[in-house]
Amino acid sequence: MPAAVLAAMPDGQFSRMAAALEPVRLDVHDLIHDSGEPIEHVYFPATAVLSMVSVVDGETAVEVATIGREGMSGLPVFLGVSASPNTVFAHVAGLAVRMRTHELRALPTGDGALHRYVQATMVQLAQNVACNRLHTTEERAARWLLTTADRTGSQRFTLTQDFLAQMLGVRRATVSHTAGALHDAGLISYTRGLVTIDDRDRLAGAACDCYRIVRAEFDRLRAGP
Repeated sequence: MPAAVLAAMPDGQFSRMAAALEPVRLDVHDLIHDSGEPIEHVYFPATAVLSMVSVVDGETAVEVATIGREGMSGLPVFLGVSASPNTVFAHVAGLAVRMRTHELRALPTGDGALHRYVQATMVQLAQNVACNRLHTTEERAARWLLTTADRTGSQRFTLTQDFLAQMLGVRRATVSHTAGALHDAGLISYTRGLVTIDDRDRLAGAACDCYRIVRAEFDRLRAGP
């Protein structure tokens, strides 16, 4: 399944892009681009999921956005900037297509899908700030799990507690307690680094409203103008 931002493009615009797209397979922790370094490719995930993280105090990385089949990495390139202070890497292995940044810059993009994706991403970033400040770890974890399921198109995906703790910016012991509570409530199951969402409706009820706000924005991207 192509990224929603590609699927939402007019046929002529997508046809011009298609020749420049290269299929790739991404493994967990594969680096997409590093903080401050030139962005050489933009990626459109199909089944992979990417994390955009901000490094605080030179060592602690906290996730500020996820990128899956709804969108693309490398928005700074689309906005005319060659690098970003954020790092992006794969947090769920899978397939993607990519193109070189100079090829994206050469394409006429108009006022279309990529612009709507910028808007959706801005909503995600702003909502994450409020979410990290106001909501409990359990609410945020439920939201993160649901978002990752949306990005992959699957209710089962790989995840370690260490990684989730890093993404939420909390201690591993906190994530262990939170995951245990969600498991005991029958919302998820967890074994050998593999998470399964067993009751999506109830997990959505446990998540904060941020999940629904951000999802609605990306749904509008798929629906078009």
